[in-house]
Amino acid sequence: MNEGAMGMSADAKKVALITGANKGIGLETARQLGKLGITVLVGARDAAKGEAAVATLKKEGIDARAVKIDVDKPADYAAVAKLIEKDFGKLDILINNAGVFLDERVASKASKTSQELLRKTFDTNFFAVIELTQTLLPLLEKSPAGRIVNLSSILGSSTLHATPGSPIYASKNLAYDTSKSALNAFTVHLAYELKDTKIKVNAAHPGWVKTDMGGEGAMMEIEDGAKTSVELATIGADGPNGGFIHMGQSLPW
Repeated sequence: MNEGAMGMSADAKKVALITGANKGIGLETARQLGKLGITVLVGARDAAKGEAAVATLKKEGIDARAVKIDVDKPADYAAVAKLIEKDFGKLDILINNAGVFLDERVASKASKTSQELLRKTFDTNFFAVIELTQTLLPLLEKSPAGRIVNLSSILGSSTLHATPGSPIYASKNLAYDTSKSALNAFTVHLAYELKDTKIKVNAAHPGWVKTDMGGEGAMMEIEDGAKTSVELATIGADGPNGGFIHMGQSLPW
């Protein structure tokens, strides 16, 4: 931990919860926030994997703590909220990073996409995000400057999907794409509700990143893939609210 971070009082030091943070973009986001002197709660559905990730971060001087949270198990939400309330009294940053891509890698047919696939995808990528955010909002309201970052994707852009020649025009995976479009809509609605508060809500497109989800062909390094989340988690009072952002640039809805 840097000297400036050590000098902070317990009340002043920021606390961030990142879901799905034991690997990939989530872990790198925790690392980058931790290096800024922020206490990072590493959310993981597998407690052992969460502890292993935290051990790695601590070796780098980061104030990290593993938190067991399976976003597909709402019973975990209340336990996490209780832990944060008891140990920190507030939550400054919530990064809804956990997500799934269950479609076939090749462009799938909307007419053939199963209800089961759609429901499983929406449960994790949309409904879980809403319920967890609602559960933790009272703690975010106690922060001097709460920040909510929803990990979206350029594949959630209906505008680009409908535009011939766009980078994603030929990339059609109904379940994943529409779950991110819905997440974008939630972002806009919650940002509007909170526009007169100190909380800011934004959607982040990390880029096509070299992770398990990114798959073959991904071009961005994980270090760069985390940058948008970190930026939106630490924006000042003059930063965006209700935006769909990638590396500082707005994306079309």
